[in-house]
Amino acid sequence: MSFIDSIKTCLIKKYFSFSGRASRSEFWFFYLFVLIGYIVCLTLMIAISFNLFWLMGLFILGMIIPGFAVTARRLHDVNKSGWFQLIPFPAGVLEAIFASSSESLEMLFLIIGIGLYFYLLFLYCVDGDKKNNRFGKNIYV
Repeated sequence: MSFIDSIKTCLIKKYFSFSGRASRSEFWFFYLFVLIGYIVCLTLMIAISFNLFWLMGLFILGMIIPGFAVTARRLHDVNKSGWFQLIPFPAGVLEAIFASSSESLEMLFLIIGIGLYFYLLFLYCVDGDKKNNRFGKNIYV
């Protein structure tokens, strides 16, 4: 999938679609688009006026739903539930809870959270299933 096709798919065709599968190219091109958009908004804000912070806010708000959706579809491509993108969340909450009371527990949950983020990064990078899976047909044919 090309860069433009990825943007069209994520922002027009499947903005709210959490079902189906997304290839690595669709996933990574979409996040490259988000990064470029963020840099453009930040540059405009710094170069023109900090009063343009609303522009970045609108951009980020507009990218939340398709970001979660394409991530869920990418996880479906590797035969994992879309809910897997939330697995680091409990470790982050526990880290915040223990931040003021126990430094060792805070550090433990920080390490666990980082490990879970690396696991997710691995899932985002591996090949999708070459066969049909429980989330849809093979998109590589």
